Amino acid sequence: MFKSVFARYFIIFMIIILVSFTVLGLIYSSSSATYSQNIKKSTMKTTKNTLVSYVSSGYSASSTTDFGRYIYFSASDISPTIQHIINAVNQDIFVVIANSDGVIQMTVGAPDTLSEGDTIKEQFIYSLKSTGDYNGFTDVDGLFKSKILVSGGVIKDAADSTVGIVLICSESSSIPGIAENTVRTTVVAILWVAAAALITVFFVTDKIVSPLKQMSEAARSFSAGKFDVRVPVSGSDEVAELATAFNNMAASLEKNEDLRKTFLANVSHDLRTPMTTISGFVDNILSGAIPYEKQNYYLEIVSSETKRLARLVNSLLDISRIQAGDRKFVMAPFDICEMSRQIIISLEARLEAKKLDVRFEPEHDNMLVNADRDAIYQVLYNLCDNAVKFSREGGVYKISHIERDGKIYTAVYNEGQGIVKEELPLVFDRFYKSDKSRGLDRTGVGLGLYIVKTIIDSHGEEIWVNSVYGEYCEFVFTLPPADVPKKLKDNEKNKD
Repeated sequence: MFKSVFARYFIIFMIIILVSFTVLGLIYSSSSATYSQNIKKSTMKTTKNTLVSYVSSGYSASSTTDFGRYIYFSASDISPTIQHIINAVNQDIFVVIANSDGVIQMTVGAPDTLSEGDTIKEQFIYSLKSTGDYNGFTDVDGLFKSKILVSGGVIKDAADSTVGIVLICSESSSIPGIAENTVRTTVVAILWVAAAALITVFFVTDKIVSPLKQMSEAARSFSAGKFDVRVPVSGSDEVAELATAFNNMAASLEKNEDLRKTFLANVSHDLRTPMTTISGFVDNILSGAIPYEKQNYYLEIVSSETKRLARLVNSLLDISRIQAGDRKFVMAPFDICEMSRQIIISLEARLEAKKLDVRFEPEHDNMLVNADRDAIYQVLYNLCDNAVKFSREGGVYKISHIERDGKIYTAVYNEGQGIVKEELPLVFDRFYKSDKSRGLDRTGVGLGLYIVKTIIDSHGEEIWVNSVYGEYCEFVFTLPPADVPKKLKDNEKNKD
């Protein structure tokens, strides 16, 4: 049960809530008890002062000088009055009246264990006579079995001598009604609030955990090869953001899976076709089915197909090295314009075969960039080769270089089929191939532009594509400029 996130969260929150409310209840009950105790002390002290005043005035008005005799003969009047006062304050208190020697003369409302004639020990009497007032907990020197709340005062004669004492006592330190109501109200409030909090925690925890459960189920579907599963997204909190990120990841996995399948189909085709051709021609040459005078022709086809296989294998190896981080780039200055001229010359036969309008438009004759020469040659050659491949016959074919804002921009432009707008964000993905019919591109497998993008990214630069389907396509990438030698600067000035 406790293995699930939901159960753990719920149990933890429940414990926190119960402990918190229990502590709060104890604090509140303690505060209420203290408040009730203070009220009772105040009531008992007021009652004590009232009784001291009442007994003192009665004693002063009597004709006797013996306090004990006064209490004895006036008991029938004093006792009902004291009981009336006790009833008026509505407290569980009782009254003890003793003489100056501590001998109890009268009790009103006292327990049966306390009776007239009992003696309060001298230590308490001495303390009370010294201060004239006492408010606190005491057992009155063993008169009571345990400490109780006592408020005591003294009765004095005309000569200001202590003749008796009055004790207001209570075995309970709080007001019963207030204490009971406080505890009952606190417990009920805690139960209601705790129940509401637990119900809220249950639904909140379920709301948090449910998307995680759905993600777990979706992940199991991914492991089974089903990449079309998505997690419902509701709200705009962190859980919703996590669900959105999970769905984006799922979409990316689904796209990669589709591209992988396309790649495997293309690679299988590109491996099977040349191998079948090579195997067939070689077998026919060995068997003598192909005449000797035509063997060179067919051997050239075998050589072409072998080179095609080599290009495919090299592309796959490049991908492997890039993904493993084994390909290292050596940054050094070189002339990007001169590199473009060399590539145009290497493609001359194909450019003429398509009767392309070739334009080379550098901002300067020589423009130095700081990059890995071999890697950038691979980038530029790939883009130029693709531009020739997808150019329409007689169309414009252009390579340009300009320097703006501390960057050198290289653009390869061709008029031709172009790329549809919806596929522009996909052109640099692995295994992507815009010519799905393979009518124009019979040699590629959709790895070239991915390699190009990876190389440019490794240089910390940018590459993008602009295209209008059916009209043109233009690839643009940036490189950092290198310092131009003084000799090249002087040549440029002389030309100007």
